[in-house]
Amino acid sequence: MEPTGPATTTWTCAAGTLGPGESVKFELTREGRRVHAFLVNHEGGHHAYVNRCPHAGTPLDCWPNEFFTEDGRHLICATHGAVFAPDTGLCLEGPCPGARLERLPVALRGSEVVVGP
Repeated sequence: MEPTGPATTTWTCAAGTLGPGESVKFELTREGRRVHAFLVNHEGGHHAYVNRCPHAGTPLDCWPNEFFTEDGRHLICATHGAVFAPDTGLCLEGPCPGARLERLPVALRGSEVVVGP
């Protein structure tokens, strides 16, 4: 699913539409600026991040909506191979160990996942 329409300050999806190991891209407006972001379901937990590598500033997915490593255990930046923990955004290996993806707040409201303030 690709982002469409104007960006808003919050983004929602039905919790059941994103299974473990799946991800979805979306856009938000933060501090007056459009931000490209993604949500992942890692082991049943939802985690959202700005789609920007802390090392190079490039989007993590060179191929649309592909954020997980082949084994599905980590997130990976397609540009330089930085590997991140999906539940914390911490870089585990690659060119920026110890750096983090920019986390976005995630809340579960009933059967919806809400990302935003």
